[in-house]
Amino acid sequence: VQLQACGGGLVQAGGSLSLSCAASGPISSSYTMGWFRQAPGKEREFVAARTGRGKTYYAESVEDRFTISRNNARHTVYLQMDRLKPEDTAVYYCAAVLGYSPPRRAAGFDYWGQGTLLTVSS
Repeated sequence: VQLQACGGGLVQAGGSLSLSCAASGPISSSYTMGWFRQAPGKEREFVAARTGRGKTYYAESVEDRFTISRNNARHTVYLQMDRLKPEDTAVYYCAAVLGYSPPRRAAGFDYWGQGTLLTVSS
């Protein structure tokens, strides 16, 4: 399984941005796909995940601002980010793991994209 994330950039606080991640290889709706982020000097943290059955999970810090969606037919997961804050600045990584009960820690995911940088200016 290979993951290719894109969509990062520079946005002002309060603005919106969407990330996408396309998966290739032997991936199916049996996989949960999700997003993590890593700010400078910090550990990689869980942001959101969506199972192949449509169940979603969010970190508390983003649950009222970010929306994860998924196109199973295209093996693509999206992250719509609204009302962005400077503290959302990080490299965002998409990830995938087989199953329907995703862990909220990076070590629990098996496949990773290369990361895309989001910078939110104040």
